Amino acid sequence: MTSRDSNKCDSVNGLLLLDKPAGLTSNAALSRAKRQLLASKGGHTGSLDPIATGLLLLCFGKTTRIAGMLLECDKTYRTVFRLGESTETGDSEGRVIARTPIDFGVQDIERTLEGFRGRIQQVPPMYSAIKKDGKPLYRLARQNLDVERAPRDVTVHRLEILDFKDSLLSLSLACSKGFYVRSLAMDLGRILGCGGHVQALRRESIGRFRVKDAITLDELAEMDTPEQRQEKLIPTDRALDHLPRFEIPDEIVSPFCQGQTVPSAGSGWDGLGRIYSSEGNFLGLGEWDGSGKICPRKVFAPNPSSAQAVGKR
Repeated sequence: MTSRDSNKCDSVNGLLLLDKPAGLTSNAALSRAKRQLLASKGGHTGSLDPIATGLLLLCFGKTTRIAGMLLECDKTYRTVFRLGESTETGDSEGRVIARTPIDFGVQDIERTLEGFRGRIQQVPPMYSAIKKDGKPLYRLARQNLDVERAPRDVTVHRLEILDFKDSLLSLSLACSKGFYVRSLAMDLGRILGCGGHVQALRRESIGRFRVKDAITLDELAEMDTPEQRQEKLIPTDRALDHLPRFEIPDEIVSPFCQGQTVPSAGSGWDGLGRIYSSEGNFLGLGEWDGSGKICPRKVFAPNPSSAQAVGKR
């Protein structure tokens, strides 16, 4: 790669809303998008299993620094469970290990689902990326090992039956971070006494982002140039436009970009805010300390004084 190409890679920043296809891991989808965009650095904000489709948020360049914030967002799904059939993995990719006749109706399912709504404790599945002694659980599961997993507090905001026919249960689901749909399928099947696994899964939203606004890998590939593809990226500050916006005067831009706490002449806000220069340039994220000062938390803009010094050499 030439230095000119390298500079192009380093300048690729932003958030991509990708509609992931079935059959690809999230990392494989990320790798394809990186190549299409000529990006040198990228990451995703919560993986989807290979069988799953739907919204995958991909961060590139400096925008990877907000990936952790996007991981905190609630998510919505549409999913199909196959009841009466258990698999090794808890989804349709795994080998079937048990089949049990179904002798209940939709009313029984609805009563059982009530115990999964609201704030609940959920045990993560063995086939997950959670690590035990530094090793992902799914690797241990492939060695036929089953280790103890501590239950986690999660919240199910919505859990609705869409359809139930021929052992296939379709659900609409809204949940907090850390929720595993395959655990729901297995737990539901266990309580109903028939077993169950995820047959299909589609993620429809992450926070305020919707899959209807996402682009597919095929659509990305059909574009003529990397520059056209890069136009699909959402700038870092726009990806966080749910946060309050605050402008600071020119004389404190450089101290802020150096990570120094700066005075605030305006009213404060709760939590993080987007900080801009008077010219409208996004500088980073800051937190009002409650006593008239802004504390930098993530700085994205270069220090103006350093840039000027470099330019004079």
